[in-house]
Amino acid sequence: EEDTMSQAAADELQRRRVSFAVKIIERVVHLPKTPAGRHVSGQILRSGTSPAPNYGEARGAESRADFVHKLRIAVKAINETGIWLLIILEARMLPIVLVENLIKENRELASILGASIRTAQAKASRINK
Repeated sequence: EEDTMSQAAADELQRRRVSFAVKIIERVVHLPKTPAGRHVSGQILRSGTSPAPNYGEARGAESRADFVHKLRIAVKAINETGIWLLIILEARMLPIVLVENLIKENRELASILGASIRTAQAKASRINK
């Protein structure tokens, strides 16, 4: 279901998602080893690493509806990750320099995913008319 974007653009988006997941993994080791730090670590590790494989699943979707559904799962995870990043920032669990670029990239990836969903839905509505 990649007719909504070129293969090269989809590959680049996948690379960015994998890179984002790796950066989350790298940051988690710096979170405090307190009960709160361990809790936040587990949550952001789960939500921050799942958009990459979810996007991979969407790329192999069996239909446009399946594609949109899988992208929506990735959007939920990326939105959750954004909240955890803000919590980390507000709670001063990591220095701002370790978090600000992740927040920026998270917002960009969320925006791109949202646009992909809107494009796929618009194509579906044109086809169904």
